[in-house]
Amino acid sequence: MGKNKPRKKGHVPARLNMLFFAVFILFSALILRLGMVQIVQGEDFERVLDRTSNTTARIDAPRGLMLDRYGTPVVENQLELSVTYTNPSRQTSSEAILEVARDLEKLIEVDTSRITERDRKDFWLLINSDRRFELVTKEERAELEGPTEEYQLELDRLTEEHLAELTAQDERVMAVFREMSRGYANTPQRIKRGITEEEANIISENLDQLPGVDILRDSRRNYVFGEAFRTIFGSTGSIPREKLDYYLSRGYDRSDIVGTSYLELEYEDVLRGQKAVMESITTSTNGEIERSVNEKPGQRGNDLVLTLDMEMQQKLDDIISQEINSKGGSFISQRTAYAVMMDPKTGDILAMSGYSNGEPNDQIGNVTKAFEMGSSVKGASVLAGYQTGAISHGQTLYDRPIDLPGTPLKRSYVNMGYVNDIKALERSSNVYMFEIAMRMMGYNYGSSRSFDTQRVAEAYDETRYIFSQFGLGADTGIDLPGSSRGLTGQNRNPGNLLDLMIGQYDTYTPLQLVQYVATIANDGYRVKPRLVSEIREPSLSPDEPGAILHKFEPQILNRVDVSDADLNRVQQGFYAVMNGSQGTGAGMFRSASYNPAGKTGTAQVSVRVGEGQNRRSISGNNQVLVGYAPYDNPEVAFAIIVPYTVRDNSANFAQSIGKKMLDEYFDLKEERNGPTKADVPILEEVED
Repeated sequence: MGKNKPRKKGHVPARLNMLFFAVFILFSALILRLGMVQIVQGEDFERVLDRTSNTTARIDAPRGLMLDRYGTPVVENQLELSVTYTNPSRQTSSEAILEVARDLEKLIEVDTSRITERDRKDFWLLINSDRRFELVTKEERAELEGPTEEYQLELDRLTEEHLAELTAQDERVMAVFREMSRGYANTPQRIKRGITEEEANIISENLDQLPGVDILRDSRRNYVFGEAFRTIFGSTGSIPREKLDYYLSRGYDRSDIVGTSYLELEYEDVLRGQKAVMESITTSTNGEIERSVNEKPGQRGNDLVLTLDMEMQQKLDDIISQEINSKGGSFISQRTAYAVMMDPKTGDILAMSGYSNGEPNDQIGNVTKAFEMGSSVKGASVLAGYQTGAISHGQTLYDRPIDLPGTPLKRSYVNMGYVNDIKALERSSNVYMFEIAMRMMGYNYGSSRSFDTQRVAEAYDETRYIFSQFGLGADTGIDLPGSSRGLTGQNRNPGNLLDLMIGQYDTYTPLQLVQYVATIANDGYRVKPRLVSEIREPSLSPDEPGAILHKFEPQILNRVDVSDADLNRVQQGFYAVMNGSQGTGAGMFRSASYNPAGKTGTAQVSVRVGEGQNRRSISGNNQVLVGYAPYDNPEVAFAIIVPYTVRDNSANFAQSIGKKMLDEYFDLKEERNGPTKADVPILEEVED
């Protein structure tokens, strides 16, 4: 029998072993991965399942109020709603913003008055991107350096015919798009302030279709008494670009509204409200979403208590308006007048009225506009004579025409003969002041025809230094930005120094002039003018003022470097002006029960009128009156200027305004009825 052949070993077990090994490797990897997920990354995945997100919004609070000295609100807030747009990223395309603008335009009334030609050109290029090749050819683009030059060339080649293609609806969409594009990323930009209730409702219903659009609680300044003192209150608006870094460093948002002028700007830190903080919390736990809102209430800004007497302010406005309009033909060109009332002991501005170029309510002109003030400054001139030893108390000088080399004949309005210092003020002698100037220059009139140049320069410096002690040509210190110091004449020849002594060379503001006369009334102490006396916490009730946070005490800036006896002589001269037998103001004021003192002034000026070949100069006058009352215990000082009146006209505006103003002031001490609210309070137009 043959041998049995050996049997072949099976290959199945080897393959199974390999399969089992592969399965083992896979299970090991799976177990390792599960361990990684559970042990190493478990907390991360739990945070995904149990997620909390916070969104914080800061809501503007109303600004602080302004109250007059008797606690009457003069600037309030009117609450309103604004529609805003928040651009989520600077990378958001113009087309995406345009789509939202088209939808929003359908829901609100749109003001198109601020659209510029550049806005129209930019918008045309945006909505006609497929036609830009019509403006610049491909060959021209190849020669240009970059997109900026291309775009500028496209703008330059847009014609009126192109822009005429824009429809009325395009204009409205453009106005909305313009405001949306001006905002910063992640910062709400106001598109329209003061939306109506109907607009707010319809926007609210469509917010899910308007990405980035929201409704903001806002407020606008409300001027209870119309235009009275309106310019001094100042304005609010968007943060100026040149001050953006300053405000951002102080915690402001880019879209905040800030004070941009005068009191609103000067006291921005006080008036600014504390924003409400709205924190929206969204928590996701095991797929379940829970939302909650935490709100930190805001607070209205602190209130300003002004030195202003609004009732007196309204009366002064009416007096000036009636006086100026009663004799309009007495002015060379346009009717103008300014008046300031101040407490000489505290510096409180009680009223400040301005009527400029035929338009009322230019109160700020008292601070920013300067004029030649004529003889009203002669009190300072006499005191300069005392201080430098040029004259002594009671010294008489001969009033007659003065003829200096290279200078037109100078004289008083009448040859007065011998007058002393008090009589020179009472009758307003120019020559007496000229004599003071010549003696300060070391010039002996009648025996010399030449001047010592060094002594002339020293006399200028001495005179202006003494004048500045009264506030003439100096910073008054008032709590307002942008006040003027007047203009200083640069030609220092001898004749101009004589003119300086009678107020016909350097120029001063009405505020400087009232500080000057208040210094004389206050026995030589120059007090800082002020418009704010207190800062108070926001009141909870109109009848209960808030607690005082800060009280501003009167601030003495300097004491004039003259003796009490010197000041007393000038005070006597000012009293004689209003009460003496030859006083230039006595005809109007002698019978006044409140016993005033002061100084009249007339500056001769030349006014340019007409256009082109008809341009010519007309001689005119600046009418001025300064004073205080009562003489023995001054409680109010004032300055009035009515510039550019026709020469030799019979209307004595400054004195008439002064008399009526003081009558009203002292009548109010006996009986007050309170200021009269405007029939329709004025709402501020917020500056962009």
